[in-house]
Amino acid sequence: MEKKTRHYYDFSLLIITIVLVSFGLVMIFSSSSYMAQTKFNDDLHFLSRQGRAVIVGVILMLIISKLDYKLLIAKFKFLPVRLCSLAYIGALALQILVLFIGQDYNGAKRWILIPVFGTFQPSELSKIAVIIFTAFLCYQAPRVLDRPAGFIRNCIYVGPIIVLIAKENLSSAIIVAAIFFVICFVTGRKHWYYYVIAVLAIAGLAAALYFGQGYRTERVDIWLNLETHPKGYQILQGLYAIASGGLFGTGLGNSMQKLGNIPESYNDMIFTIICEELGILGAIAVIALFLMLIWRILIISVNAPDLYGSLICVGVLVQIAVQVALNIAVVTNTIPSTGISLPFISYGGTSVVLLLCEIGLVLSVSGHINYEN
Repeated sequence: MEKKTRHYYDFSLLIITIVLVSFGLVMIFSSSSYMAQTKFNDDLHFLSRQGRAVIVGVILMLIISKLDYKLLIAKFKFLPVRLCSLAYIGALALQILVLFIGQDYNGAKRWILIPVFGTFQPSELSKIAVIIFTAFLCYQAPRVLDRPAGFIRNCIYVGPIIVLIAKENLSSAIIVAAIFFVICFVTGRKHWYYYVIAVLAIAGLAAALYFGQGYRTERVDIWLNLETHPKGYQILQGLYAIASGGLFGTGLGNSMQKLGNIPESYNDMIFTIICEELGILGAIAVIALFLMLIWRILIISVNAPDLYGSLICVGVLVQIAVQVALNIAVVTNTIPSTGISLPFISYGGTSVVLLLCEIGLVLSVSGHINYEN
């Protein structure tokens, strides 16, 4: 009997993603309903906005998953550059634009106001742009990354957007830098100089935070003196929420800390509400879902039909893994506070739409994996 070659499509990844997004909607409603009712007289205000973004994101994810990801590096007669390069140039232009017309919110200029659609955060688009563009650079000339000169060449291309993001949001710049670094790392065969670069980068970042000036240094002071620092209130209340949840939690919707003690608890601090309402077991279940998601992306990356598809998956994996790790580390006061959302769960339309687009790209790669049965 002849074996038939079939295309693989990772439904496990799709299901895990839908579960995470659905759970995020539940937790956004739970953590935001009190503030939404108080501020907008509509307890569904934040849920409805996030719900619309999720619908758009899921539609885009399904469409992208059925397209050929190799279109990103294909040459089109009507375009002067490849789509991945065009996306990178566009993201770079938006990062420059936000410096001039960006909207200030809580002292940070990270958003561009788009009439009708609302605010848009260019750094979220920059993440996916850097993934597909860095993957292309490495795919085009993988062996040059065996030498430091090859890595420096890629840095010349991608470095400017990392610097621009750092001026607006250091935490997002760290994520983008990690995406770039790991994609280059897994492409090269000789890794000794990557370890040197990583150590120097971490030491430089630590020195800048500790000996520098401004709000970033203040966050280090808050981290070191949480209980006595006048601005350590939010993280301290988050720790109270985690502690009060115990093993099984207070029950979905029964958080007390979300009633004004944790400002905007539906954003970066949403993991503390998960811990309070669902307990340590609920938090472990959420972490387990993320680990399953990362595992499925890793499996697709290993079995991808070509290097470009594999490196796209690596970039998406790194972004999600680093964001989850940083978010949980911040809310548990393991590292100084920084504005990092919990992927798929925290409130934020731009973030969830683009994350779902990234999953669509990974699903597209999975759809080109062949197997015999």
